[in-house]
Amino acid sequence: MSIKAIDDFLGRSFSQGGRLVLGEAELGHDFFDLSSGFAGELMQKFVNYDQRLAIIVEDASQYSASFQDLAREHRDHPNIRFFTNEAAAQQFLASA
Repeated sequence: MSIKAIDDFLGRSFSQGGRLVLGEAELGHDFFDLSSGFAGELMQKFVNYDQRLAIIVEDASQYSASFQDLAREHRDHPNIRFFTNEAAAQQFLASA
């Protein structure tokens, strides 16, 4: 993934009233490989611009321990949270 992808996600969020749901397939491998820096950069942009991001990861245990920690740390984050299904993600975004 690239800066352009991050900007595209951010643009989509702005066009949807500051809320975006992204799934595993859309995020790609780089997001889950924390050493790539993609996840950190994406999440920082959403926080900086006060956008809400719901990330759907069906089974975080299939990824690294570091990624699992990241997902767990964002359990109660005001802008970025991880969910296992679309309904829960949409509920989070609607609560703002």
